[in-house]
Amino acid sequence: MAETSPSTADAPVGLLAALLALGRPAVMGILNVTPDSFSDAGQFFAPERAVAQAARMAADGADLLDIGAESTRPYGGARPVSFDEEIARLAPVLPDVIRLGRPVSIDTIKAGVARWALGQGAALVNDVWGLQRDPDMAHVVADHGVPVIVMHNRDGADPAIDIMADIEAFFHRSLAIADKAGIRRDRIVLDPGIGFGKTPAQSIETLGKLDRLKPFGLPMLVGASRKRFIDSVSPAPPDQRIGGSLAAHLIAMQAGAAIIRAHDVAETLQALKVAQAIGEAR
Repeated sequence: MAETSPSTADAPVGLLAALLALGRPAVMGILNVTPDSFSDAGQFFAPERAVAQAARMAADGADLLDIGAESTRPYGGARPVSFDEEIARLAPVLPDVIRLGRPVSIDTIKAGVARWALGQGAALVNDVWGLQRDPDMAHVVADHGVPVIVMHNRDGADPAIDIMADIEAFFHRSLAIADKAGIRRDRIVLDPGIGFGKTPAQSIETLGKLDRLKPFGLPMLVGASRKRFIDSVSPAPPDQRIGGSLAAHLIAMQAGAAIIRAHDVAETLQALKVAQAIGEAR
């Protein structure tokens, strides 16, 4: 029987269960409604182009879509965006993206933006500061009963630290915040934050040691798509890093990642399906 991607009807309560039931990692398509994204240089900033890109990713088989309107470029240079500006960027795009029928994740660090987007029909929250930056974020997630992606982050990279120990300590803090706010554990996904607050070497180490995160007993999202660590191994501009992205995501699949966050949806889905078929033939 052909696999079926979750629809908006699955959100919010059964969304994670539906994704975990796919039999392979779910593919989350990335939509940056920003003028300064590291990966696409703002080519989807115009609302009509953003909606068209979301439709392309849905047609390519994305299981869910992640929309963000403030650049969180992990190696600096991104301009902070006000609440009003972030909403102004999302308002002409989010409703049309939701109407595509795929569950939509709102990628924001602002609780107010998350609250607005969930009111529009977004199905989950992707917080790149793991509930630790905006003190109201955990309460917004709990009040709406939606899943949340808790990502590890740091204000800057420190090559001297034990990055895996830092990630583990960060997640323990995030989970304590989630527990206090009343977020159910079965609605939490952990993201080790490849490229965020890490040197390229630390991002590679994190990908190589994803098993260290299994004791948390929670689904894991990995987003290595077009990240700078690829350039450190095989120099290439962001839009020419698909080979490195696929390699990293296949490693993440082997480590048990439940969700892969990617720019190149069709290629990523093909790689995951072929790897799965080969694994089943062993």
